[in-house]
Amino acid sequence: MHVSYEVRAGDFSIAGKVSSTVKGILKQLNLTPAHVKRIIVALYEAEVNVVAHSFGGKIDCDIDSEQVVITVSDTGPGIADLELAMTEGWSTATAEVREMGFGAGMGLSNIRKNTDILKIDTGKDKPTIISMTFRLAEGAEHA
Repeated sequence: MHVSYEVRAGDFSIAGKVSSTVKGILKQLNLTPAHVKRIIVALYEAEVNVVAHSFGGKIDCDIDSEQVVITVSDTGPGIADLELAMTEGWSTATAEVREMGFGAGMGLSNIRKNTDILKIDTGKDKPTIISMTFRLAEGAEHA
């Protein structure tokens, strides 16, 4: 199954809508609560990052019996120092974003903690593409 969603930059009124929709799909497919939680935590963090830090983007979800692969791609401005951005608590969020309760600097580290395979292609002044793979096979439960 493939589903795709557009994400608008700066529209915090709908931040999390994609995550909520995908959560409903995963529950209908009878994924375990543990799998659903991991996938949705990572997806929500990535979705909010697109809203807060990019010029807009797209989320593609590919779901089969063995895995869920989610690709989140935005239109820039990229992450200048990915290693630093992966540090818990480090954030470039504006004061306005922080006042709304976002921008705590946990997004990328929470994504890393909840994925089985994480690939991030980014750089200063270029789009960011995050690929998250979640294994669903028996015995592949994430720690």
